[in-house]
Amino acid sequence: MNFSKPLAELLRPTDFDHYIGQEHLVGKEGILQKSLDSGNIPSMILWGPPGVGKTTLAFILAQNLEIPFYSLSAINAGVKTVREVIERAKASGRKSILFLDEIHRFSKSQQDSLLGAVETGTITLIGATTENPSFEVISPLLSRCQVYILKALEKKHLEELLKQAISFFETEYQLELKAEETEALFRISGGDARKLFNAIELVVGTFSVDEKIISLNNKLVSHIIQKNLATYDKKGEMHYDIISAFIKSIRGSDPNGAVYWLARMIEGGEDIKFIARRLLILASEDVGNANPNALLLANSCFDAVNKIGYPEGRIILSQTAVYLANSPKSNSTYVAIKKAQQVVQQTGDLPVPLHLRNAPTKLMKEIGYGQDYKYAHEYEGNFTEEEFLPDRIKGSTFYKPGSNKREMDDRKNLKNRWKDKYKY
Repeated sequence: MNFSKPLAELLRPTDFDHYIGQEHLVGKEGILQKSLDSGNIPSMILWGPPGVGKTTLAFILAQNLEIPFYSLSAINAGVKTVREVIERAKASGRKSILFLDEIHRFSKSQQDSLLGAVETGTITLIGATTENPSFEVISPLLSRCQVYILKALEKKHLEELLKQAISFFETEYQLELKAEETEALFRISGGDARKLFNAIELVVGTFSVDEKIISLNNKLVSHIIQKNLATYDKKGEMHYDIISAFIKSIRGSDPNGAVYWLARMIEGGEDIKFIARRLLILASEDVGNANPNALLLANSCFDAVNKIGYPEGRIILSQTAVYLANSPKSNSTYVAIKKAQQVVQQTGDLPVPLHLRNAPTKLMKEIGYGQDYKYAHEYEGNFTEEEFLPDRIKGSTFYKPGSNKREMDDRKNLKNRWKDKYKY
């Protein structure tokens, strides 16, 4: 069975009534829905994983506002193309929308070419990215845009998308598509609408046009996708699966797995900064204070590969990946900040104890700011027991040292200093 267009394109919604997911943005109280109702939308960066509706969202916004819409991909568009679009927008005399997919692939100079048109309002920029815009979008441009985070689709969303596909095949092809089991289909999609539709298209496409009933089950879906993996992943969405395997190999202290998945990314043309940035995050999240030098090496790696690029950069990436895989592991500081944030969210803005407050004026000193604060350097060993948490949560323990040698020393030192206060 053949299709005139990819199934994901055939089923792309044209209005918010049929748009699935991102209720926090496009629901009745969603910020983009409100902007649309006002007839004016800001320049924005849509940040989220692939297949969650970034491109579709841009199309719907433009269509509802009934203004000129230009779509470019940073993969094959350069400064010349961008300037041509800006000139056409100026010539039209109407504010236009420029949708720039994968804006993170634009260089600094290319992003600079957008600034003037965004600032003067000639174009409303909608940039789409799977990467953190704080790293990938230049500050002057980022400051002129709202950043909206799109979330991976949940099971309920995938079920709705599947219903749309079933209805489409019934209406267009008189084909009854029965979803007997959905676990494999949803697992393969990974919260990505495009991957879900690609999988359905691939499965249905293996049957002849004479088939009138196709039953989807876990065994059938898994067999067909595995057999046609290259076709299924033709847009390269698998890169998220490979980076996941890479990170988990390092976290699991397997340098062989780490180097293999690194090689897969290199051979696949993965962005060198994307790999180096993930190593930098891992060095803190998974190695942490078990080996503080890991963060220093990962940061040096990030700087070095940005300077020299491929092919030599692969050697530095390999060195860093192997070093991190062989390092002792600890996520204690990651857990500590996560737990502290949860407490902040639950308890709100607790007042800073008076003795910890700064007292730059006489009045502040008179009302007790800074009173009874103990200056650690005036005590033996540069330490004296002090209370540093708000009264309501005093004695709370966020940091729990790991079982590696270095953090076991931390635990011993903390126990000697704080005795039973933090139960070390």
